[in-house]
Amino acid sequence: MTKKDVLRVLKADDSYVSGQALCESLGVSRTAVWKQMNQLKTEGYDIESVSNKGYHINSAPDILTDYEIESEPMFKEGFVDEVVFFEEIDSTNNEAKRQGDTIRDKAKLLICESQTGGRGRRGRNWVSPSGSGIWMSLLFKPDITPASASMLTIVTAMAVKAAITDVLPKADCMIKWPNDIVLNGKKICGILTEMSAELEYIHYVVIGVGLNVNTLDFPEELSDIASSILKETGVKIKRSELVVAFLKEFNYFYKKFMKEKDLSSLVTEYDAMLINKGREVVTSGELAISGTAVGINSMGELIIKLKDGDLKVIRAGEVSVRGLYGYV
Repeated sequence: MTKKDVLRVLKADDSYVSGQALCESLGVSRTAVWKQMNQLKTEGYDIESVSNKGYHINSAPDILTDYEIESEPMFKEGFVDEVVFFEEIDSTNNEAKRQGDTIRDKAKLLICESQTGGRGRRGRNWVSPSGSGIWMSLLFKPDITPASASMLTIVTAMAVKAAITDVLPKADCMIKWPNDIVLNGKKICGILTEMSAELEYIHYVVIGVGLNVNTLDFPEELSDIASSILKETGVKIKRSELVVAFLKEFNYFYKKFMKEKDLSSLVTEYDAMLINKGREVVTSGELAISGTAVGINSMGELIIKLKDGDLKVIRAGEVSVRGLYGYV
């Protein structure tokens, strides 16, 4: 019997669960149950114990342990089979790559409280303070070609946006093409997809997600473009609930993606989440292109309508896109 087993039974019932029912369900003694309850209480779980009624969870701490996430009722609807938790690590993406060769048919989530070397796109540092964000990586082996892997970044962005809406509908976040999540015009989430592959074969894919949930302090150089859900809405979210919602939403969008192995069935949904759509945008690089963002195609490329009416297709990774007068 583990803490996950006890929590799973308690969370499955909104009312009280008797000690006898726990013992029978888990096949252990009352003493064993009592020990686990005390351990959970020391970790911050508010577990009420009433004579002739049993046990009831009033509240759980805002932690991201494997047993807290895996004991959530919705976890079984999610994408992964296993959660691996670290109090502190250099980077969940780095650790996922270290474990990459061990992955087979099952998917794994690696998650931590803080990162000492979190990374964003183009090797940029990602600030990952303890106890305030979600720093996680999916590790799995999709049956697609390496050329299609970049589309998984868009699938992930859709899952993050949908999960935030599930947990906090008032957080009117959107996607900045291809995969930044923005709220009130500020970036709250970044996604980094990496893989190990040969010409036509993927060994494994790692998708890292850095989501500022309850973060309040940001480096001065990021204060104009970065924010968090708490800072923008005033609402503090229980992070494990958001993680489980993300895993469920990722499972939904990933299955749709895998049917065609492209984004054709997701274009309409993605475009509805796209903050750039209908806005003037400009690409970075030596030959800057400006125009109006129309939406994406089945490969996840951004379609821009130029001033002369021609359509231009922009590939993610080649250039970045920003608003004509700012970040979005």
